[in-house]
Amino acid sequence: MDSLLELFVHVDDFWQAFRPLWHEHLVTSGQRQRIRDSQLSESEVMTIVILFHQEQYRNFKAFYLGYVRRHLKGEFPTLVSYKRFVVLMQRVGVPLFVYLHRCMGHCTGISFIDSTPLRVCHNRRITRHRVFEGWAARGKTTMGWFYGFKLHLVVNEHGELIGFRLTPGNVDDRQPVPALAKGLFGKLFGDKGYLSASLRDDLREQGVELITSIRRNMKPQLLALQDKLWLRCRSIIETINDQLKNISQIEHSRHRSVDNFFVNLIAGLIAYCHREKKPSVQLDPNDYRALATLP
Repeated sequence: MDSLLELFVHVDDFWQAFRPLWHEHLVTSGQRQRIRDSQLSESEVMTIVILFHQEQYRNFKAFYLGYVRRHLKGEFPTLVSYKRFVVLMQRVGVPLFVYLHRCMGHCTGISFIDSTPLRVCHNRRITRHRVFEGWAARGKTTMGWFYGFKLHLVVNEHGELIGFRLTPGNVDDRQPVPALAKGLFGKLFGDKGYLSASLRDDLREQGVELITSIRRNMKPQLLALQDKLWLRCRSIIETINDQLKNISQIEHSRHRSVDNFFVNLIAGLIAYCHREKKPSVQLDPNDYRALATLP
């Protein structure tokens, strides 16, 4: 979205509709919950958190103290201290999660899947790390070992996010695919990490055709020319992963709580969904038809 006002109106409209349902759930959950309004409303907190990922700051504390409190006092007249705001962020995790699903795109029949590691600390500090103890795990990618999580994404050819899962770093890339494929149709393109005959059969029963690249020691597979063309365009999701990390800042090692890690991740995905220009596959219709008609 182009303006702060537009972002706030969109978030506030969602919150006004979601708030009664959320408060009713808190009351009937049987747990003691504080539902009293805070000095800064939930929609304002959500807007500021999303804005952080749109402004391309690398450090949220510097963003809040150096930008929000200095330059956005007129837009947010009831700003709280940074320490208090960090506490308020934990209250908007579930609303942000629901709001993200409203912002996501829809399956078009052409989907791309990939995973990317989210490191929460340097490998040398793994034994001393305590924040994500019991949550994160050691994993390995083509770039080496890491400690943290894996973010699994599914996008369409327009670059719109249509599915995501977060798992510990040691989870196989193929494990969350059946859950991610629910609601999809058509063809799903992935890299060699998704090679599996049983997974392909399971997805076929769900109405999804899994198409992956092959390893060097495997026999060549027969693919339609259209499928080969789409498979070459799989780099779109790698570009999206790169933007999420380097522009939306969903990965860093400064987290001090699991809740704020979750809020940071979801807000970064929302900021990407609101971006006007996303990586997309632009195929010339004439060239595509010419390739499709070749024997």
